[in-house]
Amino acid sequence: MKKYDLAIIGAGPSGYAAAMRAMDFGKRTVLIDRGRIGGAGIFNGALSSKTLWELSENYITTKSGDFGYKVYDSEIHYTDVIAEVNKAVTDKYRQLKTQIDYFVKKGLLTYISGHASLNSTEEIKIVKENRGVETISAKNIILAIGSRPRYLPDLEIDEENILTSDGISNLQNFPESMVILGAGVIGCEFATIFSNFGKTRVHIIDKEERILPFEDEDLSYTVAKNLENNGCHIHRNSRLIRMELDKDKRVEYELEYKDGRREIHTVEKALVSVGRVSNTEKMNLDKIGVKLTSRGTCWDEATQTSIDNIYAVGDFTADISLVNIGVQEGRFAVERIFGEPERPLIYDNISWIMFLNPEVAAVGLNEVQCRRKNIPYRVAKMSFTFLNRAIAMRRTQGFFKLLVSDDSEMKILGMRVLGNHASSTIESVALMISLGKGIRELSSIMTPHPSIPEGLQECVRMLLGSPMMKPEVFTQHLHCYRVDAEGRVERLNGNYQS
Repeated sequence: MKKYDLAIIGAGPSGYAAAMRAMDFGKRTVLIDRGRIGGAGIFNGALSSKTLWELSENYITTKSGDFGYKVYDSEIHYTDVIAEVNKAVTDKYRQLKTQIDYFVKKGLLTYISGHASLNSTEEIKIVKENRGVETISAKNIILAIGSRPRYLPDLEIDEENILTSDGISNLQNFPESMVILGAGVIGCEFATIFSNFGKTRVHIIDKEERILPFEDEDLSYTVAKNLENNGCHIHRNSRLIRMELDKDKRVEYELEYKDGRREIHTVEKALVSVGRVSNTEKMNLDKIGVKLTSRGTCWDEATQTSIDNIYAVGDFTADISLVNIGVQEGRFAVERIFGEPERPLIYDNISWIMFLNPEVAAVGLNEVQCRRKNIPYRVAKMSFTFLNRAIAMRRTQGFFKLLVSDDSEMKILGMRVLGNHASSTIESVALMISLGKGIRELSSIMTPHPSIPEGLQECVRMLLGSPMMKPEVFTQHLHCYRVDAEGRVERLNGNYQS
């Protein structure tokens, strides 16, 4: 039986990151994966869907008449679009595979393709595809087993007519109509993508009053308005009663609204986007005592599970599936096993992007969360209409919203940015949150001009009482206010620090 210092099960973003970090410690490491290197981070997930979004954004730009020119006689075919997505995925896969192959050839890493399960806390059984069974032992194990789209009971998903995100590449053409079950980030992203291409009439089933209910109303409203302007129909306050194929293999779905109304609709395809579940099948986790949460994710304390030598990272530990979290957890787990991490694993500064129309970038708390937790805070909000870069791009829809503590330190609580290039603005705020810093350090940065991050600096100036553009003048586009622990709002004018 071969013995290793570390066995990593799963070669998605978190497992791959763990394997590369383990190399830095010179430990005998084996990486085991039953699918394709890169996992959902590149296949049927982040890279593939975001490439599809980028292509849809490029297409809608060419069709727009808002930039002083108009393109005529353009053609678009779904197979060509998916072929381009597959090229992007292949490029990244080859990059990751090349590095694995290099270290395997050097004898610095072992890679095994197969399905792993735990015989004990140190023994792993690997069923290889067409190559028998191998059993290995490892002093430490990292579970980076990833996740897959959640299925619903009584809803038959065939990945051809009723799909999850895994089935998007199975489509042969743009559907003439599609219903999306789920109004969270992934559902809204695919609604944006298909409505951008202009070939599909998109419906969204939303059980709440508004889409993206976990975000502030101003952000949710703008995204919903843009989707509707792009031809989407949002079934608000609705509950799915049934969804099935009719005799013509079209998707028929019935909704019940909160006011008691019922409606029946028929579309060509359906996309089910109701979250993800961990890939725990046949892992024998219960047999060895790995504790799981009620949601089926792994209970962990800074990546360590209920078993001392077993660690869990990535989607297996999270309610929210983000590649950047998985990568950091994978690296941190290895550092914890073989050394002493330089700093604790911090989740307060998690930043993420929502690929919507327009792009949304987020870090830390929003107003919904602050009010729920009775946290007093101050807000500076500025429209993109004041940013020269946005004006030059002819894309001025959007805003910055910066939240800070309601005290003299004004520590950053969070930020939301809606608009083109929003993701370019987040990193500095994430750093300030992780350092527990206030906003004054940001006020003196020499921000390049013209650029979108200038909006962040102007929000800082607004909170410090010295903005270039004054809220008293532009009352519809500039806002500075405080909210106390009871939710009472006070507008801040003149001396904004008062």
